[in-house]
Amino acid sequence: MKPVRELPAVPAISAARSGLIAVVIFVVANFALLAGVTTPEKFYFDEVHYVPAARQMLEPVMPNTMLNPMHPPLAKQLIALSIRTFGDVPLGWRYPSVLFGSLAVVAIYLCGLALFAAQGPAIAAGLLAFFNQMLFVQSRIAMLDVFALAFGVLAIAAFMHGFRKARPHLLFALAGLAFGLSVACKWSGLFALAVCIVIVAVIRLMQRWRTQFADGNPSDWYRPDLWPDFRVTHFAACFVVIPAVSYLATFVPLYGLSLPDLLEAQRRIFGDNTTTAIAGHTYMSSWPSWPFLTRPVWYLFDKIADDRIAAVVFLGNPVVLWTALPALAVCLRDWIATRRADAFLILSFYSGPYLAWALLPRTLGFLYYYLPAATLASLAVVYVLRRGNAPRWLLWAFVGLACAGFAAMLPISAAFLGTSMETFVRLMLFQSWI
Repeated sequence: MKPVRELPAVPAISAARSGLIAVVIFVVANFALLAGVTTPEKFYFDEVHYVPAARQMLEPVMPNTMLNPMHPPLAKQLIALSIRTFGDVPLGWRYPSVLFGSLAVVAIYLCGLALFAAQGPAIAAGLLAFFNQMLFVQSRIAMLDVFALAFGVLAIAAFMHGFRKARPHLLFALAGLAFGLSVACKWSGLFALAVCIVIVAVIRLMQRWRTQFADGNPSDWYRPDLWPDFRVTHFAACFVVIPAVSYLATFVPLYGLSLPDLLEAQRRIFGDNTTTAIAGHTYMSSWPSWPFLTRPVWYLFDKIADDRIAAVVFLGNPVVLWTALPALAVCLRDWIATRRADAFLILSFYSGPYLAWALLPRTLGFLYYYLPAATLASLAVVYVLRRGNAPRWLLWAFVGLACAGFAAMLPISAAFLGTSMETFVRLMLFQSWI
């Protein structure tokens, strides 16, 4: 057997420095997301489903009729813990989303470190994820999506770091643990886990067939000597057993160790999430339209004074998300033409969580289902802006432009700011946005 080789040597990155930067990113994001988070002081949008379900979990004895049984319990358990800590008030409902939104930004930074092996591009990726507006809005409402996102992107970061290693066992196991927790928040967390399973299975199949590239090099997404000691048992443990155990463990506080009750809970979730829904919701949209931001979701629209409204719209920053589309095309070109591992990983973890929605039999879809793919799309933008001989300032100029776009959308992203009808009309660029 040929000696084991890892991907080509990359500039050494101080673990201590990376950890310190991650903490700084988390603290800054946490404080930025906390600003005005208690406005409005009432439930808005789907908080009416999830906060009552979290309250129910605080009762001494769970009633026979469980609220919101169509989703796994972990995110609601975290909201319940926050209510117990901060009180049954808006801060108690929403702080867990703030916390996990901050972790999602850190996770994108960690993905950037794995892909680009440099602090600057990794920080830029985290900033673009924050400025894409979707993450900001979803991190300030008591819904389930940002919890699944944070655990999922942390798992993806672990997988990306393991992808470069000769012995990825520990990192892949950590990925499996985080994926299980992501699925325990919302079943859409399965999509990114499925991407990892497919990647590992395809690589192992190609190795079994003794596939080789004639001009192979260490930066290829596939190599015959990749993970020589990672066996089928390790694969099953990391991507099946560990996710399943961590997922099912979140049900134990509700159902104990009763196997019939655990199975019935899974049957109910499966039925509610695979049944074809009746179309007709005001803000519904189909998956092909999501990258183009053709139909936003208005979470809140309240009149607070003469010619003043409090608005929260889940839309997305066009500066980031429209730019990401040609950037993803460049990633596709580079993967096909040069077999680059970083381009391959970006494409895989963008496409999997997005295109999976095309396979589901549901007719009811919303733009916020695009959140995981949109968050990962920031990596594609950074990849292109640091590609080749692109000047370093270009990346940071684009980050500044994205920040400007984010600031322009703040009046319709943060309810505590309020806005005028004139500003609202000016920001609604297309009729479909109203």
